Amino acid sequence: MTSRPRLRELADRVGILPSYVAVGGERREASDATRVALLAAMRIDASSEASAAAALARLDRERAERLLPAAVVIRASAAAPSLRVHVPPAASGAVRWRVEVVTEDGDRRVSEGGADPSALEVARAHGGALALEPPAGLPPGWHAAHATLAWTGGEAAADAALVAVPDACLSPAELLGGRRAGGLWANLWSVRGRRSWGAGDLTDLAELARWAGREGLDFVGVNPLHALRAWAGEASPYSPVSRLFRNPLYLDVEAVPELVDSAAARARIASPGHRAALARLRAAPRLDPAAVAELQRPVIERLHEEFARRHRDRPTPRGEAYAAFRAGAGASLDDFATFLALEEALAAGGLGPGRWREWPAALRDARSPQVAAFRRSQPERVDVHRWIQFELDRQLAAAARAGRDAGLGVGLYGDLAIGSAGGGSDAWAFTEVFLEGASVGAPPDDFAPGGQDWGLPPVDPGGLARTGYRYWRELLRSAFAHAGALRIDHVMGLVRQFWIPAGRPGSEGAYVRYPADAMLGILALESRRHRALVIGEDLGTVPEGFRAELGRRGVLSSQVLPFETDPSGEFRPSRSWSAHALATANTHDLPPLEGFWEGRDLVLRRDAGQIAPGDAFRDAALRRWREREALARRLAEEGCIPAAGALPPDGAWPDLAAAVHAFLAKTPAPLVGAALDDLAGETDPVNLPGVGPDRHPSWTRRMRRPLAELQADRAVARTLTGLDALRRRRGAGP
Repeated sequence: MTSRPRLRELADRVGILPSYVAVGGERREASDATRVALLAAMRIDASSEASAAAALARLDRERAERLLPAAVVIRASAAAPSLRVHVPPAASGAVRWRVEVVTEDGDRRVSEGGADPSALEVARAHGGALALEPPAGLPPGWHAAHATLAWTGGEAAADAALVAVPDACLSPAELLGGRRAGGLWANLWSVRGRRSWGAGDLTDLAELARWAGREGLDFVGVNPLHALRAWAGEASPYSPVSRLFRNPLYLDVEAVPELVDSAAARARIASPGHRAALARLRAAPRLDPAAVAELQRPVIERLHEEFARRHRDRPTPRGEAYAAFRAGAGASLDDFATFLALEEALAAGGLGPGRWREWPAALRDARSPQVAAFRRSQPERVDVHRWIQFELDRQLAAAARAGRDAGLGVGLYGDLAIGSAGGGSDAWAFTEVFLEGASVGAPPDDFAPGGQDWGLPPVDPGGLARTGYRYWRELLRSAFAHAGALRIDHVMGLVRQFWIPAGRPGSEGAYVRYPADAMLGILALESRRHRALVIGEDLGTVPEGFRAELGRRGVLSSQVLPFETDPSGEFRPSRSWSAHALATANTHDLPPLEGFWEGRDLVLRRDAGQIAPGDAFRDAALRRWREREALARRLAEEGCIPAAGALPPDGAWPDLAAAVHAFLAKTPAPLVGAALDDLAGETDPVNLPGVGPDRHPSWTRRMRRPLAELQADRAVARTLTGLDALRRRRGAGP
């Protein structure tokens, strides 16, 4: 019998799961040491049974003192939705209750009633909650609720956000009228645009959208555009400074309207030094984020000066648009811009990027008077970062508009990373939500026997609820802005996440439960408000019933060709695929089709030390040969190639890409995405998972050929014929 019953009760109370089923099917138990460490990360002392008991008592006391949580999420369609209020200990006898709701539109609605003494006793016997009826017919939205309980000799009242949510996210049938859709997806930084400065930019995204529209496709997907410190060389889109804001790397500097009026900016662009640096970056095979940022910075600063002089705080259309953008983004934009300006100021003292926890104590608090004083003392340094986000938003909106004008039925399809970097602005500005002392990752499996530690701080599920889901709401609104679809990386994180105590291996981690009902409900609300589809990346082992629940909530699954095999290694027939998924040939963690066929990823993994040379490499190559043979058999059986031997052993592009996408188009999947890398015959993956930057420069590989050249290439057009069954105009390509 355990000697730590209070510890385990406390861990269960806050959502630390006692065990999980590993990939091999065995059940792994969370140790008491892991429980203590994860509770400490949640700012709860459970180092002894006495401290655990005290923490439980404190949680009970807080619940007893709180009539309503900060936010209550209800289904708008429920026949009898309930608002559960915690009965105060002092309440006795018969009670009268009243619920007043002010809707988003300012409509005031009231419901009221009473409960006899027996109802109070029943409530106390079942956790102390009394179910009240909110006003009937509340529309979906974020409303304000005020609840009152009155009894003889006393009264209690509380306010809460009341979020009325729809049952499910927007469906492809609702958006597309029942037809299926094909599209492209690309890693935007890798695109070689006509005038980009060493990285694909938002003008290139607009051109991709126009091309997709001309080809009769319906969407263009991109990697997460979250903010990174390009000037510090950061490249991974899945470890951002902030998920609320975007990466200046994607700004098309030459599309900024102030360039027309800024002689200083034009002179800088025309200077020999700038031209030479630009030529080097455009020709480079790999992205150099720091060099791109160095080229951008002096021009951006001059453009911002021109904007401030002509438009800021002035009644010009652009000045008014900036004021509206600032008002819409609110305090989060000020926090983000202030954080970046503080990093710049403190870097001179030796505090490099990502080290805000080493700043002077007063500056670690985004709400401190000292931070406010810094913002007032450096108004231009702060404002330039606000303005960059304003211009990024304008250019992204223009790309979305280009797609709509070109006929895209879905439009742009964005990507939401699972977390933000601990040294970034989100963690600094939302300290009540982001935790220290643990990181998010994945448990041990065959691919990573020691588990995976992604180095991302966990978001506190209790903190999300206590703050009324403000961060989740802002995150979704940012992610859905200008998008017709959104992919959520590791969507299982809405239900549970694997936390690893700091300094411990992945084998000592445990899963932590999240308020999935509330988070999925809010996701559905924002999906419908933005008229956008949601795709959940649900690859790998997930809890039983999880995919079915996603389906009920209108979240599409992800199906990726290499993972759709039976136990014998044969690829599953197209008819067996899901009718509720996005189907693709690969992901950013897998090699392009041509690289898969040639085994290029195996060579890179060998060179990076992931596969040992000699027998291990030969075994991997043999497995790949068998996978190729199995794929060829499936393509032949489906009529996508004439025979299993029709594809050459090397250099199978473009026939391989056309055949694979013809197979995907035969599945019942409502959405089928083709990677731009596959259309172009790229071979190298953009990422080698589990390999550090010292061994392989992931997230920097650029495309070998310019976008304009790809659009004119008949071989590339032939790869698109695989999607003919999904194109709005049959045979749209040459």
